[in-house]
Amino acid sequence: MIRSMTGYGKAEGVVGKRKYNIEVRSLNSKQFDLNTRIPSMFREKEMELRKLLRSRVIRGKCDFFLFYELDATEVKHEVNKPVVETYIQQLKQVGDSEKSDLLALAMRMPEALQSPKDELDEKSWKEIESLIIHALDKFDEFRNTEGATIESDFKSGIDIIRNCSAGLDPLLDVRLKRVRERIRTNLEEVIEKNKIDESRFEQEVLFYIEKQDVSEERSRLAAHCDHFEEIMSNGIGQGKKLGFVAQEIGREINTLGSKANDADIQRVVVQMKDELEKIKEQILNAL
Repeated sequence: MIRSMTGYGKAEGVVGKRKYNIEVRSLNSKQFDLNTRIPSMFREKEMELRKLLRSRVIRGKCDFFLFYELDATEVKHEVNKPVVETYIQQLKQVGDSEKSDLLALAMRMPEALQSPKDELDEKSWKEIESLIIHALDKFDEFRNTEGATIESDFKSGIDIIRNCSAGLDPLLDVRLKRVRERIRTNLEEVIEKNKIDESRFEQEVLFYIEKQDVSEERSRLAAHCDHFEEIMSNGIGQGKKLGFVAQEIGREINTLGSKANDADIQRVVVQMKDELEKIKEQILNAL
């Protein structure tokens, strides 16, 4: 089963008085690269969160967002009483004003208001963690759907490469006939037809056949294609292995092209290369 590195998952829910929104996104990358944006109250859970994300995302450039909306009844700021009282005492020393006036001045001074410190309790964290897991489940569903499309493209490309290789048989027969005719024509230009040594002629033909023989390359190509499909069925996280096998497939196709010495065979080789390039592009997005 192929899973795409590109994915998106989202979950939202109410925990306590707050509505939480969680998003997980990823793009293809050679390694696991995580970027998190979370409120400061979750910093103590960051390492635990990173461990969870690494185990689920595995590989790719991942962005994780966790944010919440405050309930209207929640106090956003509170008076910093010790600071305000200190300001009032200092203002009394420099002027003779009403207490209400001093209070108004003190409240405009720096740090007169402070935000209450958020504290994360374990019960709330467990609920938030379940939301994170739900977002990751959606994220994996997305990647599995994308992966199914990639797998279908892989199978189609490998089938085309196989069929192209199998379709070389008649072209190779035609090429052999052309080689025989060319060698005989060349010999007849310098030797009388009735003086040609047929055994020597067959030796020359055999020499060219062996030099241009591609049976081993086609056999290895077929084996690599089988191996490629075998890896596809081995489970999630096979993208790198598929890349290595695709390189081996490319080597055999290139050797076929270098030995082709025939325009029709070269066209087939170009078609195989085109399909392989499509496969390689998709491998970049396979987990």
